[in-house]
Amino acid sequence: MASSINVYAGPTALKKIRSEGIRQQHFDVIAGASGGPKWFTLFGLDCYLFGEFFADRISSLNPSPLYTIGSSAGSWRMSCFAQQDPVAAITRLAKHYSHETYSAKPSVDEISDKALLMLDKVLGASGELEIVNNSAIQSHFIVARAKGLNCSENKLLQMTGLLKAASANAFSRKTISIHFERFVFHSKNSAFQNNYFQFSDLPTKYESLTQKNIHQVLMASGSIPMVLRGVKNIHGSPQGIYRDGGVIDYHLDLDFCTDNLVLYPHFFPSVKPGWFDKGLKKRNAQIKNYHNVVMITPSQSHLESLPFKKISDRKDFQNLEVSTRIKYWQTVLDESHKMAQDFKRMVDTGEGLEQVIPIENIL
Repeated sequence: MASSINVYAGPTALKKIRSEGIRQQHFDVIAGASGGPKWFTLFGLDCYLFGEFFADRISSLNPSPLYTIGSSAGSWRMSCFAQQDPVAAITRLAKHYSHETYSAKPSVDEISDKALLMLDKVLGASGELEIVNNSAIQSHFIVARAKGLNCSENKLLQMTGLLKAASANAFSRKTISIHFERFVFHSKNSAFQNNYFQFSDLPTKYESLTQKNIHQVLMASGSIPMVLRGVKNIHGSPQGIYRDGGVIDYHLDLDFCTDNLVLYPHFFPSVKPGWFDKGLKKRNAQIKNYHNVVMITPSQSHLESLPFKKISDRKDFQNLEVSTRIKYWQTVLDESHKMAQDFKRMVDTGEGLEQVIPIENIL
């Protein structure tokens, strides 16, 4: 029977897992990409990883730390992982996101206000404190501080700013720093005094994640330009308008700063550095940043088994009638557990390790 997953590995990771198998102690870093409801296809995998694969490690008295990093939907997923009951948290996110509805032509304010309510439900009564004070998992959430016209909430001005950023980015990714500035918000407590990651590819500022700003940070990390309001003046950080971290770091083309392995559940076998790189065929992640990454994606046979033969995405809000969309998204969520089962089989028995694909095939 065809597997529901494809597993890709960089050269360092491939050598290790083929000789030793896949073990939770091999991993120091877990990464989560932007992508909105594309992540529904990873829901079952998240439940397994958060609730079983890493369970003994994060519940031990002296856990070996895990460092998570994400932008946009990836930040929200990783915020679930750092809560006391991560499976319950990711289930709340899946439930409320998949059943979200809007008016026929929703405004930026409508979408933003509903996202705020959704985040409240995902975090629950104590999620903010649980994430900030977690001594086993250090969270890192990427946010983009806007510059110039990208600070405006006027759609025409904002669109002009985005077009300027996209045009400049087509020539060089480094120009993105003219239009947006990367901020990494990280938990800081008795277990984690400093942020784990150090990025030199683009100017980056690091800020502490606190109970007072985590709600703002998570909202900002997912505030897609032209779709949601930017978040103004995050508490304890430089003043400004903060937007979706995926603008700069869409699929995370980053040095993950570890000699061990990186676990990266992803929606599909494509890694684009930034939001503006989606249409640039030759702009992919650098193999040097993925030498120790293990990436898990849905297989083609899994996609073929889904309604419409694709994973869920944001366009479904416009293209599908509400009841059809919700039913379809629920099917994607239900079927995602097959990915978890196939990955667990690989972990427990080694079955399929010989079919792991060199990651350079897709970069």
